Amino acid sequence: MSKLFEQLVKQRGFSVDYLKPKYETLADPFLLPDMKKAVDRIRCARDSGEKILIYGDYDADGVTASTVMKDALELAGVKTIEVMLPDRFRDGYGMSNKVVQRAKEMGATLVVTVDCGSGNKKIVDELMREGIETIVTDHHECPAELPDAVAVVNPKRKDGKFLREIDNLEEDSEKLVALRDLAGVGVAFMVAKALEKMGLIKAGQEKWLLDLVLIGTICDSMNFSMENRLLCYYGMKVIGKTRRVGLKELLRRAGIKKMNGEAIGFMVGPRINAAGRMANAKVAFDLINATNKMEAAKMAETLEDLNTRRRNQQTAAMTDFRAKGETADGVLVATGDWHEGILGIIAGKMVEEYHKPAFALSMVDSEDGKILKGSGRSFGDFNLAEALKVCEKQLVGGGGHAGAAGVKLLPEKLAGFRTEINEYYESLKLTDQERFFEVRADIVTSELGGFTLDFLDELELLEPFGVGNELPVFELEDVWVLDKKMMGADEKHMRLMVRGSDEKTLKLVAFNATEDLKKVECGEKASMLVNIEENEWNGLRSVQGRILAQRGLS
Repeated sequence: MSKLFEQLVKQRGFSVDYLKPKYETLADPFLLPDMKKAVDRIRCARDSGEKILIYGDYDADGVTASTVMKDALELAGVKTIEVMLPDRFRDGYGMSNKVVQRAKEMGATLVVTVDCGSGNKKIVDELMREGIETIVTDHHECPAELPDAVAVVNPKRKDGKFLREIDNLEEDSEKLVALRDLAGVGVAFMVAKALEKMGLIKAGQEKWLLDLVLIGTICDSMNFSMENRLLCYYGMKVIGKTRRVGLKELLRRAGIKKMNGEAIGFMVGPRINAAGRMANAKVAFDLINATNKMEAAKMAETLEDLNTRRRNQQTAAMTDFRAKGETADGVLVATGDWHEGILGIIAGKMVEEYHKPAFALSMVDSEDGKILKGSGRSFGDFNLAEALKVCEKQLVGGGGHAGAAGVKLLPEKLAGFRTEINEYYESLKLTDQERFFEVRADIVTSELGGFTLDFLDELELLEPFGVGNELPVFELEDVWVLDKKMMGADEKHMRLMVRGSDEKTLKLVAFNATEDLKKVECGEKASMLVNIEENEWNGLRSVQGRILAQRGLS
């Protein structure tokens, strides 16, 4: 272990178990609430030849979780399984009445949800009245009253019965905390693991599901606490030799040359999500489950086209917003003729660019006529869920989490909503919110000799990177700028060659360089915050730094 890598590991407090987790140390799936009830009911359904309907969600976590649950039930011997994914535009998030109709049509006697269901008591009750039982597997925050399902397998349950049960499991307390960070696909996998432990799935077969657990966990931005780290560590190994023809075609068409957390988060995830945003999530689900290479290639091309449309409309929407010149001291509330499926992305981009909480809204048709529908994104100390409670009189509907929420309001209520949410923001008297956008270095150094190819190989021990295990940031302090070159047809990008206090040099690149960064000149000293990455050209590997920010500037 190099000195620099040892310093990084110590700085992050990583143990040997975190660097090289052992699969056999995975938490007991039966620590999750109602897991035994869920597995027993699945066994009963298998033995009696029942039909099962899986109900998922339209994002990457929901699509991967639906596939993991389908594969798990098939491995357990269930003969008749259907998967139903909601339509973002017609159904919205969670279980809709359509699941009751579909379950009756196929003759299902059991519905298994993934990545949803904890807040759908009314639908679960309706299914029960039709003689259809439900197993809920989910990871979202739970309401005060849970659905009256056969089992509610959700690591975030806080009801008294479950809490009393875990009070007696002090030795597993760390595992229980880590399980709360599972994505929907992680919970689905734990069902598969429970089926394996009960002998319904052949030992080891469940590991082949980890490629999708990796994708869903990273794309749902789940914290990389120990259990997620373990699942994704082995997921990286499985995805490299995945048996899924459709997934192989998705990776090929996306042009992924090296599989890592960044490729999954920024290349795989957006493509899967594009299906639900621009059309229907079934497009992505069918691709992942494809078995014919030629058909998979066509599906991958369709997904690529949807992602291109998503990207183009996202760019056009941000251009439109900037042209309007709308500003606010507190919360941005913007409207435009924007595609409903990308409103959350637009709000996120507004937060990223303007460092303010933001809502992006667009006019849509509803049963009651035209209505404004939108998504909000926040950061830091401003909790959107709490803010919407204050503004509820202005809304037709809305809700969500601290950092993300959805809203519906009548057009004539727009001004009132904008005023009330900004008044609430001002009443909080929040200070120093800019700190949440600061890039912070893991290590500060003026020496560049440690950034070698061997160090890059060591960094791969930390893959995949994600929330709670971000790509390391290094501050190169007071390095000399030896050479500077602008790149690209419009010279938006920049390349620097710098020298450290140890006389070693390193190439740095900045994509879409800021105006302040462009002012750096040869012969000057500068301090840069960078990620260290590999550059390969004509088969030759080299180390370079990707500039994130100039010290003291964003």
